[in-house]
Amino acid sequence: MIRTLTISLLLSVSAGITAYGGTPVAPAAVTPVPASDASLLDTVGATLEAGYDSRYYHRGLWLADNMAWAGLNVQVPLSEKLSLGFSAFYTSTVQTLIPNGLGGDTELNYSELDLSTSLTYDLGFAKAGLVYTHYEYFDTFSGSAGGTSWGDGDGAVRGANEVGLTLAKTVGPVNLYAGFYYDFTIGGSYFEVGADMPYKVTSWMSVVPAIKMGYGLDYYTNGQIPAGAPISAPSSGFTHILPSLSVPIKLTPTTFITPYIAYNISLGARHGLNRQDSEIFGGVKLSVSF
Repeated sequence: MIRTLTISLLLSVSAGITAYGGTPVAPAAVTPVPASDASLLDTVGATLEAGYDSRYYHRGLWLADNMAWAGLNVQVPLSEKLSLGFSAFYTSTVQTLIPNGLGGDTELNYSELDLSTSLTYDLGFAKAGLVYTHYEYFDTFSGSAGGTSWGDGDGAVRGANEVGLTLAKTVGPVNLYAGFYYDFTIGGSYFEVGADMPYKVTSWMSVVPAIKMGYGLDYYTNGQIPAGAPISAPSSGFTHILPSLSVPIKLTPTTFITPYIAYNISLGARHGLNRQDSEIFGGVKLSVSF
């Protein structure tokens, strides 16, 4: 019976081959996958910015007036969840006048260069960041007047190195963020929390209300008041609350102009240090992405 089944199988195969012209069917041709044209520069994102601020508050501490600045930010994706960032920021006062103690004013010189590198990782529920920043204060942290530093102690620092940890998360329409920063040069720490909520008004304009609050621990209070002044400030405490409103306006798909207004409210660690305890200021920036 086995022999009869074998002969029947061979006859069936032979009949199948004959039905297709006696030529076995060739396997389907495999279409080669074209090589990807993507390169590293295709994945890199960069933003070039320039702007003007009527006041410069560094984490709640007044430094100078009428600031012109420029910055560059570059993001390089290393994987689906990890990216590497580089940034450079330079700012300088156009004109800042301070009392000279003789009933008049003298001009304060202030300029600053910040260079940063960072790693950002998407945790799924939030984005975590590690950032290192070098600050270069060309006229000292407090600026200089008449060729000498305006402050002493922390205020006389000409360069600082800082490492920070950040966390950002979006909850509905609200963006939440927090950061911890440690300054190796002065041995001080700074904590910050904030939130913003972009609202699209038209296809080319949005409004973004935002708020920040900071806390300093031995963070740039020593020497911010010139020696002999009849006021003092605690070395640690809440620094400020900063509500703001910005209006990004799209000029082209990659170009935005953004005016803003903000209100710096000095808290315990900044009372007595700022020229005005609380004040409104504003500015504008132009940004181009490529």
